[in-house]
Amino acid sequence: MPGASPDSPADWPEVVGSVAYEAPDELVFVDPLVPEELWPALEERVRAHGRPVRVLTTIGFHRRSRDEVVRRFNATTSRAKPSLPEGVETVTIRRAGETMVWLPRPRALIPGDRLLGDDRRGLRMCPPGWLRYLEPGLSYEELREALRPLLDLPVERVLVSHGEPVLRNGRAAIERALS
Repeated sequence: MPGASPDSPADWPEVVGSVAYEAPDELVFVDPLVPEELWPALEERVRAHGRPVRVLTTIGFHRRSRDEVVRRFNATTSRAKPSLPEGVETVTIRRAGETMVWLPRPRALIPGDRLLGDDRRGLRMCPPGWLRYLEPGLSYEELREALRPLLDLPVERVLVSHGEPVLRNGRAAIERALS
């Protein structure tokens, strides 16, 4: 945001990412942010898919257009594992205030704020200042350890909210970010 102190929780690019995924049984939006001019295209996509709509939020700050998507499409918001759409899983990052979304079929990981694009087609961990609001406090090294289980996933793509997505060799990009 303009005027934010570097690496503070308010220091993030104005343009952010969100994801739409056509699961076999539901249309899933992750951290949706819908500019007014995109609503007609989104409404057409929902109509064409013809299945129920689900909105998943990775982190509390990413509620963005969630309530409006829920209202317009009678969407559900549950992240409870038994109710998730086919081919959609969640990965809770303990003590980090984040639940990432894992799409096994396209091998795509969708983090909220704990992994960011690094502007070199790779990834980086969020700045340490982004952890200040967590209770109880989480150190940067503890976050690194909490993210290590992601290396057990066969990640090809990492669709980040902040920065450029990683579209190839996602697992290797995660490994570099954690080293």
